Amino acid sequence: MGNCSENRKTVPGLFGSSVFNDDVMQERLPRDVYRSLRKTIDEGKDLDLTVANAVASAMKDWAVEKGATHFTHWFQPLNGITAEKHDSFISPTSDGRVIMQFSGKELIKGEPDASSFPSGGLRATFEARGYTAWDPTSYAFVKGDSLYIPTAFCSYSGEVLDKKTPLLRSMEDLNRQALRILRLFGDTTTKRVVTTVGPEQEYFLVDKKLYDQREDLIFCGRTLFGAKAPKGQELEDHYYGSIKPRIAAYMKELDEELWKLGILAKTKHNEVAPAQHELAPIFSTTNIATDHNQLTMETMKNVAARHGLVCLLHEKPFAGVNGSGKHNNWSLSTDTGENLLDPGKSPAENARFLLILAAVIKGVDEYQDLLRISVASAGNDHRLGANEAPPAIISMFLGDELNGVLQAIENGTAYGGIEHKKLETGVHVLPDLNKDTTDRNRTSPFAFTGNKFEFRSLGSAISIACPNIMLNTIVAEQLRQFADELEPADDLNAAVMALVRRVVSQHKRIIFNGDGYSEEWVKEAKRRGLLNLPTTVDALPRYLDKKNIDLFTNHKIYTEAEMEARYETIMEEYSKTLRIEALTLSSMVRHKVIPAVSRYLADLANAVNAKRGVLKDLPCKAETELLQKLSTLLDDAYTRTEALDNALNAPQTTSCNVLTVASYYRDTIIPAMDDIRTVIDRLEENVAADYWPYPTYAQLMFQV
Repeated sequence: MGNCSENRKTVPGLFGSSVFNDDVMQERLPRDVYRSLRKTIDEGKDLDLTVANAVASAMKDWAVEKGATHFTHWFQPLNGITAEKHDSFISPTSDGRVIMQFSGKELIKGEPDASSFPSGGLRATFEARGYTAWDPTSYAFVKGDSLYIPTAFCSYSGEVLDKKTPLLRSMEDLNRQALRILRLFGDTTTKRVVTTVGPEQEYFLVDKKLYDQREDLIFCGRTLFGAKAPKGQELEDHYYGSIKPRIAAYMKELDEELWKLGILAKTKHNEVAPAQHELAPIFSTTNIATDHNQLTMETMKNVAARHGLVCLLHEKPFAGVNGSGKHNNWSLSTDTGENLLDPGKSPAENARFLLILAAVIKGVDEYQDLLRISVASAGNDHRLGANEAPPAIISMFLGDELNGVLQAIENGTAYGGIEHKKLETGVHVLPDLNKDTTDRNRTSPFAFTGNKFEFRSLGSAISIACPNIMLNTIVAEQLRQFADELEPADDLNAAVMALVRRVVSQHKRIIFNGDGYSEEWVKEAKRRGLLNLPTTVDALPRYLDKKNIDLFTNHKIYTEAEMEARYETIMEEYSKTLRIEALTLSSMVRHKVIPAVSRYLADLANAVNAKRGVLKDLPCKAETELLQKLSTLLDDAYTRTEALDNALNAPQTTSCNVLTVASYYRDTIIPAMDDIRTVIDRLEENVAADYWPYPTYAQLMFQV
């Protein structure tokens, strides 16, 4: 009991202890400065330099007390990770000493080198100047010996070079359009509508000593070959299973480090695949959730290293078992705490909810391509469509009750409702449980789960910024159209019902409550006219379709040039990722696999000669047949590796057209790598364990 009481005191004291949060600001800032800063945070008001100086001084003093000697503008460039340049607080004095100073100008604006980050051609190498701008809506924090200041990032000429700026723009735009809808329904008190996100994070943990022996894990984050272990996930004994002590110690420290940073780490458990786990946070405002998820991924890796582990965030580190995703739980909330996606007890009578639901349905149907593009990467292409990952075909799951409501609206009939039942356990000492009116669909890319939508297609390594930019913008566009139509209406309720009926009739093809893995669904989706974009190369060119350019430029999320830059950047990253994988595979085969198998073959041949030297007729079937099989496989591995190397030197890999290059890697390099893997996996299955040069799947997934 004493320990429990101590924990209750410790965790609240620990939470946010490294964050310059609202409590710290109220304590350390003059009242007028605090009020001015809150207006900037809550209402988007400009920040006066005098106020910024006062905030910077208080922030510096607080950070120095926490052990900080430096500050950094922390931003999210187009490569999907975070960037930081650290400057000390020191400033020289006339007597040769230093003092610790931090000005409002340093807080508000930084100047990193913009030419060294991906820009998709927006910036030339000689155009180096870039700017970072403080995002006061996301709290600063101390990590290590530095004060981290969340910022946006743009070039000298104003082009957006990061993921945060368009995310903030999309949130502002959705807020404007959602407020128009709320005003229609008589809500005059809500000042702000925000999107909230709770990104569940899946990951693998492997022993660092084993990791260090595999170049593919080091360079690519995934295994490029590996024979299946005798046991995988088929017994379904890992999911929610008891957590091993070493993993439990890691999870405990991870929670504590995240809590210090104000990250609402809530749930932890074993996932489906061996060595796979999950962390889920509580919802927070989308831009803060995005910052926190980037911090979560970084902290996962850092904490793992302290436990002799490595955290793998690749979408598919091991073939044949579940890959890792990131479930993006997206919702809409008011500044008064009301969830606009909560259907209430009688969704059929909740006109406002039905209108917002219709906006999501219409938006997802009209912009299926953008949602697929938002999760596109070389790694996620391996994951989508198998082992509990949703298919590449975008569809929506609404469940029985909402489906029934929408069908009744479309047909102009009364909705009879679904009887609320209890699950009878049949055991007197256990309570009977209220049964939800809808099951969950694990195969749906975009599922309604009670008061939010769960976008399940994200890969585990991805920044959640892009998917949420897409979601915010497509819903904002629909709400804009709806508000334009409804604002002149004399009978709002009749106009809303007519609009919802029309949306259901025109866009119901996107709603699918069945098995997303089945071949029947692929055929049915094609009949419905839904897009099936299995790879990044299939999906990404649609980003520059006129309707998508119009969407983002009209809503002032991106300029057309910024969209073209993102297209170029993602295409280049796709091809570069595959090139690194192909070069790594070739190196592993040439430098370790072929020599190791050759040594084993030589020892087998010596064993045959030794046996026959003792007695000519001694049986040698095992050795001779292995010699024949492995020699054939080894030659095959060499020939296929030669073919891969030749393919990597083809002119298509150096084309100026990023689509040509990416298509070549998809159509030629990936099949060549798959061909090699097939042979190497067979070699692994037949070579003695003492000779095989790399840790196996059995070791990697079960020796933690």
